[in-house]
Amino acid sequence: MAGCESDCATLASRRGALAAFRLSVLRYIYVCVYSQCFDDGLFCCLLSCRFAGDDDGFVAPSELNPKVVEVYRGVGALMSRYTSGKVPKAFKVIPNLKNWEEILYLTEPELWSPHAVYQATKMFVSNLNSRMAQRFLALVLLPHVRNDIEENKRLHFALFQALKKATFKAGAFYKGILLPLCSAGDCTLREAVIITSVIRRSSIPVLHSAAAVLRIAEMPYSGVNSFFIRVLLDKRYSLPYRVIDALVDHFVSFTREERQLPVVWHQALLCFVQRYKSEIRREDKDTIRNLCKVQNHYLITPEVFRELEASRSRGEKSMEVDTGVAQNLFGGLIKGKENPRDCAELIMMDDD
Repeated sequence: MAGCESDCATLASRRGALAAFRLSVLRYIYVCVYSQCFDDGLFCCLLSCRFAGDDDGFVAPSELNPKVVEVYRGVGALMSRYTSGKVPKAFKVIPNLKNWEEILYLTEPELWSPHAVYQATKMFVSNLNSRMAQRFLALVLLPHVRNDIEENKRLHFALFQALKKATFKAGAFYKGILLPLCSAGDCTLREAVIITSVIRRSSIPVLHSAAAVLRIAEMPYSGVNSFFIRVLLDKRYSLPYRVIDALVDHFVSFTREERQLPVVWHQALLCFVQRYKSEIRREDKDTIRNLCKVQNHYLITPEVFRELEASRSRGEKSMEVDTGVAQNLFGGLIKGKENPRDCAELIMMDDD
């Protein structure tokens, strides 16, 4: 028993020594890299920051050194006119700080150029976890995108590339960009078209997209939400039954709606029925038929009825088709499989 305790104590001491060695190596790397970028006072201030125990990042002092404030104010001025080239090394340190939001605020992100926003999005999305990346996208990227669309009636190419880069963290993209737009209630159609163009061009995992569809279906109705639902359904994901049932409840809730719904709502319903008609329960199809009698569109509703009638329901077996014998147009019977020996001879041309 005493031997086991001594072995555990030895193992714990070795682990502590290994962790201290890793921290010392990481500190040495930062010394070698960043000692050439700052003056002695600022570098000593950054070096005095202790390491975080959980995520191996620097923890800046609660009361920032005036030299740190001065440097990052200068970095912000540089980022406001940045177009191309290398990003300041002082800016690259920010994702490694625990209070990165406080340091980032010193650079005044609302004044950054579109190219600077793109570089920052690449850096923060790749270095932060999903929860922190979500905060960056919601606080920095989304306001820049909406302001640029409002001012120029289009989106800068660098900001469009930043949105595509943000999809690499799919959960952060949906929670920081798409869901805030849907819940705000003031998203314009132009913004929706631009955001959905990014979604169409990106490969996003099905679980994140299914969760986003479920959240949008549970939100209060707006035309833009129906537009987002239609685009996500057009990606032909294999959605779980829970999401499909939530979409059925979302559409059926408009049975008692007295106002005439816009065309985009009917398009979303048609898209849902076309893509997932075989995954809808029979009783849900009956409720959708009753819905279409109330909310009717002279072109789209007949297509919805046709899709519901020409499909099986969830849990039903598909119609078995006998491929051995088929009925021809003249009423005769032909064999489904062709015998090569019954084919006509192939006429070969002479060599001369």
